[in-house]
Order: sequence, then C-alpha cells, then structure tokens
Amino acid sequence: MAAMGSLTRRKASLLLSTNLCTNSTPHVFRFSLLSLTSSRGFASSSSGSDDNDVVVIGGGPGGYVAAIKAAQLGLKTTCIEKRGTLGGTCLNVGCIPSKALLHSSHMYHEATHSFASHGVKFPSVEVDLPSMMAQKDKAVSNLTRGIEGLFKKNKVNYVKGYGKFISPSEVSVDSVEGGNTVVKGKNIIVATGSDVKSLPGITIDEKRIVSSTGALALSEIPKKLVVIGAGYIGLEMGSVWGRLGSEVTVVEFAADIVPTMDGEVRKQFQRALEKQKMKFMLKTKVVSVDSFGNGVKLTLEPAAGGEQTTLEADVVLVSAGRVPFTAGLGLDKIGVETDKVGRIFVNERFATNVSGVYAIGDVIPGPMLAHKAEEDGVACVEFIAGKEGHVDYDLVPGVVYTHPEVASVGKTEEQVKAIGVDYRVGKFPFMANSRAKAIDDAEGIVKIIAEKETDKILGVHIMSPNAGELIHEAVLALHYGASSEDIARTCHAHPTMSEALKEAAMATYDKPIHI
Repeated sequence: MAAMGSLTRRKASLLLSTNLCTNSTPHVFRFSLLSLTSSRGFASSSSGSDDNDVVVIGGGPGGYVAAIKAAQLGLKTTCIEKRGTLGGTCLNVGCIPSKALLHSSHMYHEATHSFASHGVKFPSVEVDLPSMMAQKDKAVSNLTRGIEGLFKKNKVNYVKGYGKFISPSEVSVDSVEGGNTVVKGKNIIVATGSDVKSLPGITIDEKRIVSSTGALALSEIPKKLVVIGAGYIGLEMGSVWGRLGSEVTVVEFAADIVPTMDGEVRKQFQRALEKQKMKFMLKTKVVSVDSFGNGVKLTLEPAAGGEQTTLEADVVLVSAGRVPFTAGLGLDKIGVETDKVGRIFVNERFATNVSGVYAIGDVIPGPMLAHKAEEDGVACVEFIAGKEGHVDYDLVPGVVYTHPEVASVGKTEEQVKAIGVDYRVGKFPFMANSRAKAIDDAEGIVKIIAEKETDKILGVHIMSPNAGELIHEAVLALHYGASSEDIARTCHAHPTMSEALKEAAMATYDKPIHI
C-alpha cells in the first residue's frame, strides 16, 4: 500500500502547475514575428549557399557536439574553430586542465595529510610542478586529438581559423595558417563560447595578474595567492594552489560565496574551505590591482563604501565571471540581435531573428556550463533536421569540483520559499554514512526539498566527495517527476556514498534509518 501511495503522489506531482519549474536564471527568448514564421526548417539558399547543410562557428563543447550530431543526422557539416585545437575553453584552458590539477593537488594533499592515518607512510613527499603540468597537458592533448578523430569518423569538415559573417549564409575564415576562405551553408550555428570578464582598473598580464588560463600554467607555487571572485572557478583554482602550499585569500564583493547555491549548504561549504585554511573577505570591493617588483598590491574597500586598505600577494587570480564571445563575428553586419553584454537573442528553436542563423551555449542566455552547451547543440541541430529538440534549463546540474565537491539540481530552499510553495526538507549527513566513515572522508550532507502535498522533489543539494557523480540520480529523478519516496524505496548498494541520498529521501517523506 505504501508503494501505491508513492505512485499516487507521483501521478499527482505531474499535475503541479508550471510555476514550480521557473528557473532562477531563465532562458530569455526575444524574437520578431518574422523570425517566428521563418525559423522552421532550412533557410532559402542563395548562390552557392548549399555547399553545407550546417556550418558551426566554434569547436567547443556546444560547437563540436552540434557538428557531430548534425553529421550523424545526415547533414553535410563544417565546423570552424579559431584556436587550432578542438574542445574550446572547457577542454583547452578550463574544465579539463583544472580538473587534472584538482586531482593531482588532491593526491598530494592526501599524501601529506591523510595517508599516515591509513597506515601509508613516506619519508618525504614533494611537489614536482613541471611533471604535474605535463600530466595536465597530456590529458588535454589526448582529448583534443580524440575530438578530431570523432570528426573524421563522422565526416565533419574541420576548418581551422577565425570565422565571421559576411552574409547570413556565408562565413569568411582567416586561416590559422594564413590566407582566407569562404564557407557557405544553409544553416549557420554560432557556438563561440565565452571569455574572461574583465574588471575596471585591473590589467591581466597572465604572469602576476592572471585569469583562469594563467592560473592553470603558473611556473611556480605562489606563496600568497589572492582570488578575486568566490564563484565556481575561483574556489576551484584557489583549492588547487592552496593544497600545494599557497596562502589563499578570496575577495568577494557579495555577502556570500557562490550566491546561486542553497544557503544552508553554502554555509557548510564555506566552513569546509576555511578548515582548509582558505580565507574569505566578503562584502569587499577591489578598487585596483598594481604590480610592483615581484609582487602585486590590491587596494580594497568595503562594498558599501568606507576606508581603503591594501593587500599584497605574489599572484592575483581575476575570477569575476565570464562574458559571451560575440564581438568581431560580424553579427551586426547581418542584423543579428544581441543584448548589451553581447548575448544573442534566440527563440525556443535556437533561431535568431535572422533566418538560417542559430546560436547555442555561452553566447545565449542561461548557465554558462559545458554540459548545457552540449544539450543546446544537440537540440539545435535536431530542430534544423526537422526533428524535435529539448533542453530543460531548470534541470541542468551544477558542480563545484573542490573537496568536498558541491553539486545541485533544481531549486534551492530560498527559491522554493520565494514562489510560495509548501515544502518539506530531508537531510542526511555523511558522518552517518558507512562508506564515508570507512574511508575516513565523511564531511558533507545531502539535502532534499520536496513539495509537501505531492512529495514531488523540487531540488537536491549534495556536499561530499564525488558529489558531482552522486547528483545524477537526482537529475534523473527530477526529470521524471519522482517523489522522495520513489528514491527512498529504490534499493541502493551497501556500502556506498549514494546511500546518503536514499536516507535523505527517507528523511524527506518519513524518517531515516541510520540517524
């Protein structure tokens, strides 16, 4: 009968009004009446424009995935990439190299802080930074070559160069090897990604004052590192160098770190980072950053205004966010509409206001995440091919790859309160999880938020080792409108970290067993 109750609640949950699925960062669409009537199907071809069915400008996660999917759907496809290597920021100077360094630095930290308690002892442990960087570079190189192999396998034409529009069906490409060519296509997808956001009064030289790109290639471990910005990237890179021995201070204008994170989890997360000796200066404005000798001096003041102070460091990492990379593409020349920061307006089929021109990933509104861009790419080319594409922007998981990791999907408790829905919260600490205790890595929590009447899960937030892997059970549950009881009544292998999610689900609709 209990199982039947779960099914009844699940059916009822599907009847909830759509106000439960309103994203805090909505996918903003703007288009004219003309674009609505002309965005379906292929654009009419002009002279020579039928050389390609699809041309993709940008070879990052959104672009290369779009190109491969288009080719798999039988569309003649060309991908243009200015970097000369595929994978975009994510693979070359973002997600992949940062995760390589996060793993390597974590191994060093474990060796110096945890191995002895497990009975593994060394006379000494030292960091070989060149070897660590070489391992990172090898991972990047192997993966970029792997994407080129996928292009060949799927018969995607790859053009290395900087592309810009000369008409809605023509792209002029300045080759990385010199020279120029024109690539023509019936449908052109802009997938040029994003770039580092600059701050007034700060000049990034990638030596002492670095972006995330420079922070991935430091030649020595800074004694003092200041990170400007307490978002995902800043905390991850701060963790890398903090584990290797840097004294890390994070300066953040806002009152909290990672402001999109669930408030309760955020507080626990900050305490965890502080235990790792990461310092935080919140509600603090950076007025200027100046190099001097072998160091850097920051001038700071309270965000609300007040007396200025100074802070010195060996290296400053500017990590204040990212902006769409759309300048210099010739979008204005063909009349594509953008907002004041360069984001491209698209409709629900990723079509711009110009017939035959589409946009995906970081250049359109929504979370600037590689996996979101991949989903955009697949859906976009499915629309172009006459199929139906789909991306649910309310269910894009987010992960901070520190240790412990923090992962989430759906709504925070603050968001649920704001929309006025009655809800229940279930929590379970990893201190009560058998596997976490067995491996002596038990800092963290699972928090589930469910609609009170139907038990439909509205949000899941996890802080733990490998939270980025654990979150996908929750993503699947939310996609199919599952209740907390559905997860609680699903058998989970023992002993595993995933049992904490089961127990949190039990705590949401009834009571947990192990606490």
